[in-house]
Amino acid sequence: MVIKSLGHACYTAGDGRSALLFDPFLEGNPEAVVGPDEVQATAILPSHGHSDHLGDAIPIALRLGVPIIAPYELAMYCQRHGAQVLPLHIGGGVDLAWGRVKLTDATHGSAIVGDQMIEYTGPACGFLVAMSGQTLYFAGDTGLFGDMRLIGEAGIDVAILPIGDHFTMGIEDAVRAVEFLQPKAVIPTHYSAFEPIRKDPNLFAARVSAMGVRCVVLSPGEEATF
Repeated sequence: MVIKSLGHACYTAGDGRSALLFDPFLEGNPEAVVGPDEVQATAILPSHGHSDHLGDAIPIALRLGVPIIAPYELAMYCQRHGAQVLPLHIGGGVDLAWGRVKLTDATHGSAIVGDQMIEYTGPACGFLVAMSGQTLYFAGDTGLFGDMRLIGEAGIDVAILPIGDHFTMGIEDAVRAVEFLQPKAVIPTHYSAFEPIRKDPNLFAARVSAMGVRCVVLSPGEEATF
């Protein structure tokens, strides 16, 4: 599995045949290394409706003709705007040609926020993805919660965890999350695009490495093979 950072909380994960696109906030993203007209994907997985995560999911899905996989309410919002969708809900999963995806809890909100409106888009989620014999846990925006221990029972090869504090876990809680999840490797995310969430990922990496877990810090545009 090859995982690439596209900036902020946007990542691709692929096996050379299929490519999943997580939280595709590209237009207006100060860290984006590609635009929404350049990225390729087999499926798009937004973890919740906030603009820095849903981002360009709908126009990318329309351009590529690929599905958006999301919690039911968010999927229905995307469908109303013309996108092909595959709605799931927390605890539910589906087998697909490239592998399997299951939605997990995330302790966060989810809404489309405009100048004069807020549209609730169901719960935020994380994604547990099985692809080419490996398991990826994309936590999305979340705080620490005890059931991460249960998620870890899936046998996680790579976990992508937020560390930016303010809106998600900070470094201390993310280290606890690694203890709960017991992944073979971890990638920190959501820590550098905006001032309130700026943290030093190397501090997290040092703590995680001392636990015997591989930590890979990916700058926007960088990728790693697992």
